[in-house]
Amino acid sequence: MSSDHRKYSSESSPGDHVLVAPAKLTTSLRVTGVRDDGYHMIEAEMVSLDLADTVTIRPHTHGVQMRIGGETTLVGSNDLVVRALALVGVQAGAVIDKSIPMGAGLGGGSSDAAAVLRWAGESDPVVAVTLGADVAFCLRGGRALVSGIGEILEPLPYVEQTFTLLTPPLHASTPVVYRKWDDMGGPEGDNGNDLEPAALAAYPKLAEWRDELTAATGLRARLAGSGSTWFVEGAFPGSGRVVTRTVHAF
Repeated sequence: MSSDHRKYSSESSPGDHVLVAPAKLTTSLRVTGVRDDGYHMIEAEMVSLDLADTVTIRPHTHGVQMRIGGETTLVGSNDLVVRALALVGVQAGAVIDKSIPMGAGLGGGSSDAAAVLRWAGESDPVVAVTLGADVAFCLRGGRALVSGIGEILEPLPYVEQTFTLLTPPLHASTPVVYRKWDDMGGPEGDNGNDLEPAALAAYPKLAEWRDELTAATGLRARLAGSGSTWFVEGAFPGSGRVVTRTVHAF
């Protein structure tokens, strides 16, 4: 594991396993078709960031808790960490400490699940994608070209990059955005992301944060995956913005 990943820590007790779950940033995305089963096929470039959740596996407990700020809640059976633990046949509790915004297109839940698979020794992207399209990339991390429905990974050389993120207080549902893309006849995005027009049509208020980041940086903001996060390359600290850097693969 690289030093990028080792620097994260979380409160833990003897016997606990503290796992790092880096955010995923989709820097480009093309939708290349739709399978007979309704899944969309993509060609995308993804990178891992030093913005990360931690997942603490607690072997002698039960239930999965999520901590956001000072609040702790018990998650349900559909949570990806719960499903990942079941997939690898592990009966244990876990605590997810969230730093990656939820519903932001940054793969937080997928990376949390991937961290569990990686800890359990499961490295097959075809298995990972049964939990979610982004889980396969998050399992390996780093930088890669991703195709199929997310299970085909072509590793790319690590490139040190800095990105500035602006995440609105708005949850963009991936299924809703893909349905809108279908309804619009499959438009091509002119800013490196075919889902951007559909996301803006489904959630018109997204444009307010796009324009804010564009005005603050002088660069045209791009949508991360299906949204809701906007990003530009480079460091532009400021109110509501998060400056992140790429990290190596596991």
